[in-house]
Amino acid sequence: MPLEAIKIIRSVEGETRHAMLLARQNALDAIEEARRAGEDGVARSLARAEVETAHLIRESDHRATEQAKELASKTANRQATLRARAERRLETAVNLIIERIVKA
Repeated sequence: MPLEAIKIIRSVEGETRHAMLLARQNALDAIEEARRAGEDGVARSLARAEVETAHLIRESDHRATEQAKELASKTANRQATLRARAERRLETAVNLIIERIVKA
């Protein structure tokens, strides 16, 4: 084989090795970039979820407070109604007891 052909073959082999190394490095760079992009996406999603969760908790607390106030108001109204009814019945019971004692 002529010396020139050997030089050409070695040159092509060297270029091929270089191209393969370059392709490998490009692939590794692409993988790293995809990993960083994925981590950034996860971080953004996590931050958005934390903000949304905090908002939902505040909203839930507000609704719970409003419902508790409404329930307390209804309970106070019912208590007042029951107390008034009991006082009326007490007066009737006292009158019945007095009437029975007087008759006895």
